[in-house]
Amino acid sequence: MWNYSFAIPSFIIITIILLFYYSLPRLSIRMNRVFLALLLVEGVVIFADIISSYACDNYQSFGKPALWILNGLFFVFFFVRAYMLFAFNASAFRLEPFQHKLSTFLLRIPAAIGVLLVLISPVTGAVFTIDDSGYHPGPLYATTYYVSWFYIVMSLIILGLYRNNLKRRRHWISMAMYNLALIVGIICRRLFPQYLLMDTFCLIAILIVYLAMENPEFYLESRGSVFNSTAFRDYIDEHNGQLNHGIMGIVVKNYHEMRDIYGGRQIDAGIVLISDYLTQTYKSMTVFYYRKGRFILLGSKGLDYKRVAKDITRRFDLPFTSDNLELYLEVGTTYMEVENSVESADTLLNTLIAAFDKAEKSGTKECICISSDELKSNENETAIKRCLENAVDNDAVEVFLQPLIDARTDRLVGAEALCRIRDDQKKLIPPGLFIPIAEANGRINDLGEQVFIKTCRFLKENDISKMGMSWINVNLSPVQFMKSDLAERYDSIVKEYQIDPDSIHLEITEESLVDENFLTKQVQAMQDKGFNFVLDDYGTGYSNITRLKRISFINIKLDMSVVWDYYKEPDNILPSMVYAFKNMGFGVTAEGIEDEQMAAAMKNIGLDLLQGYYYSKPISMDEFVKKYRAKNA
Repeated sequence: MWNYSFAIPSFIIITIILLFYYSLPRLSIRMNRVFLALLLVEGVVIFADIISSYACDNYQSFGKPALWILNGLFFVFFFVRAYMLFAFNASAFRLEPFQHKLSTFLLRIPAAIGVLLVLISPVTGAVFTIDDSGYHPGPLYATTYYVSWFYIVMSLIILGLYRNNLKRRRHWISMAMYNLALIVGIICRRLFPQYLLMDTFCLIAILIVYLAMENPEFYLESRGSVFNSTAFRDYIDEHNGQLNHGIMGIVVKNYHEMRDIYGGRQIDAGIVLISDYLTQTYKSMTVFYYRKGRFILLGSKGLDYKRVAKDITRRFDLPFTSDNLELYLEVGTTYMEVENSVESADTLLNTLIAAFDKAEKSGTKECICISSDELKSNENETAIKRCLENAVDNDAVEVFLQPLIDARTDRLVGAEALCRIRDDQKKLIPPGLFIPIAEANGRINDLGEQVFIKTCRFLKENDISKMGMSWINVNLSPVQFMKSDLAERYDSIVKEYQIDPDSIHLEITEESLVDENFLTKQVQAMQDKGFNFVLDDYGTGYSNITRLKRISFINIKLDMSVVWDYYKEPDNILPSMVYAFKNMGFGVTAEGIEDEQMAAAMKNIGLDLLQGYYYSKPISMDEFVKKYRAKNA
């Protein structure tokens, strides 16, 4: 006799989940489609298990043909379920085994063998047999376990090898629990065959992933029936490489002011009304909501966006009304097309956000078109951000050195440490591209500290006096310079490497001189620790000689633009400035020296130090040591 006390509630629960899943909009991505198929297969398996078991208990009433059909149906879907449980595991880890014919064929072979054995069982009795005394397991009944274990092992391999494919740690934990529940289910089926326990444990596995990652509401905007930004990201990520879409952006202008005027509750109700209008009017397109009154319509490439924009604008000329609600809102629209691939979904979103801002500020009703160049620019920036993050997080920031030459002797006396990072092809990224990004996203502090530490390590490991050097200049960005504990942190680093802080000159730009009181306090704190300061890029900002008198700089570096302007059209301004600086006790450095004539011109007006490609481009620390140690040997 079979015990149905677990199977019947399991069937009721899976039916409820299916009804709820069908009642909500579902994002068309592979994992959702596989999960829906798994729900359907699981429902059929449980139902077939209950009916076939009941028929076996009452075989006299059903007859042999019915028993063959009912048990065959159960075993066929049992093997299909084993494969679908694995398929969902693979799709959850964003693997694509089903897009390649060979891997698809190989992975389906075990389930196909099981199904084939079931289909020939009426002749061979391989998996089960039916006789006058009812149902009996066949000699190859153990195939049900072998196939199940095969797919479990494959799932566990994926769980271990591809854990980084999941964005959230809780998703990996849920998939581990999912596989654990399946393992327990197989063991229970083996130990307690009279209880239909495996169905229950398969349901438990499904419930785990449903609650953790497959609830359709995770992809829905809470204020309407449209999808949220997470859904947009996952959709783009899955279809990346096969994109062929037109994207329409709609933004409610002055969204925050409208919330103040109408109130948050009414605006939220208005967002629902707009969502309903968009989903009902543009049924062939997928509608997403991206906060602050911004919607994204995703459709096929070649969309007649001008007509759509005109229709939407015309609709917003009328109020959105419901019960006592009447909202008058102004809208801006934007459009772009994407094909093949993008750097990432976030890159695409960032491009759209910039377009939303333009559309919101636009004083016309014209649709703002996003060019492929704008998207490419954002893709490049995103790629640089990723390389920057990797370099900082993996301590892979490189330090290059560019020599500082004594203008009187033409000999090396110092160097400037310059940070460098590389792209995915190991090519150097120009600092003008990644430094502004580092300053904007806050990684400049980590970046600058790595350069400082590696410079200290270089000073400890190399006797720079043998190369004719006395110091190395290290740049401090204005963001770094604002750190209140900068003096203590840098002092601890030089003590750790046991080097003299006088061997490091800190370069700050004129931008750091904005808050004069803080500047004076910060410089004094650093100088108390033994550090010296150089003013970098003089001539590009707003400093003046009066302000410079209050700061104890040991050197002022003229920006290359100032040097080049003088070289092209000599006048008395720069010589007078250099004369004034030297009378005030400042050393003066010229940057951007590119040839012998330019070097001679700077020497003639009294410059102390020269720096530029004429002497050397920035080179790696190892190259620098080989080049200048040999020269001074």
